Amino acid sequence: MYEAYFGMEHTPFTRDIPPGSLYESPYVADAIGRLTYAADRQLFAVVTADAGCGKSTLIRKFVATLPKDSYIVLYLSDSKLTPRWFYKGLLDQLGIESRFYRGDAKRQLQNQIEIIRGVQHKKVICILDEAHLLEKETIEEFRFLLNYRFDSMSPMSLVLAGQTELWDKLKLQRYAAVRQRIDINCVLPHLDRSETELYIQSHLTYAAGREDLFTDHAMDDIYKESAGIPRAINRIAEKCLMYAYQQKKRLIDEHMVRYVIDHEMLKGGGN
Repeated sequence: MYEAYFGMEHTPFTRDIPPGSLYESPYVADAIGRLTYAADRQLFAVVTADAGCGKSTLIRKFVATLPKDSYIVLYLSDSKLTPRWFYKGLLDQLGIESRFYRGDAKRQLQNQIEIIRGVQHKKVICILDEAHLLEKETIEEFRFLLNYRFDSMSPMSLVLAGQTELWDKLKLQRYAAVRQRIDINCVLPHLDRSETELYIQSHLTYAAGREDLFTDHAMDDIYKESAGIPRAINRIAEKCLMYAYQQKKRLIDEHMVRYVIDHEMLKGGGN
């Protein structure tokens, strides 16, 4: 609809933008570098961010940078993941039928990783998204999984990605043994005002239309309302483009942004 009106080739504020076209803030660039190091050295990394601040986007960009001839990526996102289903989920992705008992399934996984490392000469990266929802038993299982060959090496790189409360959970005394094994901790903050503008402009660049659709004051109001949260920026900008199309306006100013915020946004829904 509005894409044709503004001469766009792609929808700018959607979730399925190719990883290479996604905005990369300095914090995201730093996190990708650190995760790449963790993948190469087979380390344990934790990624946390407030809801909507781009942790899943970061993971997408990170995975896209990994050469497929050197790495195998296993990805799980399941809030009800028990240790048994954790191993089953990983083995399923490797094309292996999991044994019923957890201990047997863990040995299956370790043996398969040995084959991948020794025969295929690839490194394994296990990514668990929405990890803040994991239960105590599953989190504690990571300690036993990473305790390999008398704790002298890690069989894989493990990345836990979750909302900010994940780190709050890991700081509890009950998880001390797991926390002590964490090698890298990445935190994604909210975007600041200048980064918010760069974020919007990068999405407009991807859309291949005009990049000067939002005035400076419009950017100010989008930043204030979104608090620099990318998901909220997307929602406001998308609704502004639709409203401008309906009103046959070619430029989005602060008055249009305020109208959208006051009439079309569910208060608290942007976060």
